[in-house]
Amino acid sequence: MANEIKKVLKSKEEQGLIEALFEGVIWRSRFVVILAVIFGLIGAIILFIVASYDIASVAGYAYQGLFAHPHPENFHENIVASIIGAVDLYLIAVVMFIFSFGLYELFISHIDEAEAHGQILAISSLDQLKDKIAKVIVMVLVVNFFQRVLHTNFTTPLEMLYFALSIAALSVGLYFLSKVGKH
Repeated sequence: MANEIKKVLKSKEEQGLIEALFEGVIWRSRFVVILAVIFGLIGAIILFIVASYDIASVAGYAYQGLFAHPHPENFHENIVASIIGAVDLYLIAVVMFIFSFGLYELFISHIDEAEAHGQILAISSLDQLKDKIAKVIVMVLVVNFFQRVLHTNFTTPLEMLYFALSIAALSVGLYFLSKVGKH
């Protein structure tokens, strides 16, 4: 009987050691998330640079167009559409930043610097991260919708009705989106 007890205890020790080693490997494997964090930040920075370049290009186009007589065809529409396109890129860059910060906070460590400056990027669960990203993605879609509308020619009253209904649907969607997460 004593030998059987010793065997059971030895088996438990071996199982505990193997389990501890395996759990350590699993826990440390979370650091692979660093790749998504780093490349998400790089993607965000690239998008910010591209959007800023687009704004600078629009500024040059606007400057040249202001002194041209007559103004280039669709001058105002082109400027507005280009700026909205840049805003779209900025919003996507923000999604990438939120994604990167959120992954880092969830899997690696809390960002002490962020905690010292407020709760704008504080993420404590995967659901919170998804909610923040979803809200910004919806805003990207709304901006993209309005950018496309600028280049749409409405020829029939039915098309105008569809346009009005789509704006109403967007408004209702944004209203409900603003209520998500608030109790």
